[in-house]
Amino acid sequence: MPDRDLAAFGAHTTAAEVVAGLDLRGRTAVVTGAASGIGVETARALAGAGATVTLAVRDVGAGQRVAADIARTTGRTAPDVAELHLDRPASVEAFAASWSGPLDVLVANAGVMDSPESYTSAGWETQFATNHLGHFALALGLHEALAAASGARIVSLSSSGHGSSPVVFEDLFFRRRPYEPGLAYAQSKTANVLFAVEVGRR
Repeated sequence: MPDRDLAAFGAHTTAAEVVAGLDLRGRTAVVTGAASGIGVETARALAGAGATVTLAVRDVGAGQRVAADIARTTGRTAPDVAELHLDRPASVEAFAASWSGPLDVLVANAGVMDSPESYTSAGWETQFATNHLGHFALALGLHEALAAASGARIVSLSSSGHGSSPVVFEDLFFRRRPYEPGLAYAQSKTANVLFAVEVGRR
């Protein structure tokens, strides 16, 4: 792996620039929320560097279209596509149970932002459930696969929005305070940051 000047990367660095010069052949990666936005370009960069990528998406049809586009633009094998609903524990469990072999990289990218007040079937506020709890459960479910890979990484995407709220452990799901979409989102992004810090520590 070439020496990399991480200080050279900034807000305008593209995913392709980050992986330039890396050979990820033989490595596996899962990117959640890879049917749109940052997730697509993350998956494209990983695939372009040679990784075997799985797009974990809510909309399998959209995921398949992205996979075909990634294959066309990178000249690599199309990524696999698997259904994943992070706000449904059974879906997270099914995804993890279906995984086979080591996993080198889990990119916890999927998320919802500033959504109207809503709750999952488990009674969890949707943004916190999707952005943090679902990814936490997914990482736990894939723990053995990550441990089986040499030097596996979990990448947890956050946002500058995390600065607007700590994790309010006394009222995670806005039972005792008025619901504010921006604060709900910010809390979930703070949870993403704390998760990344603790994963790195462990």
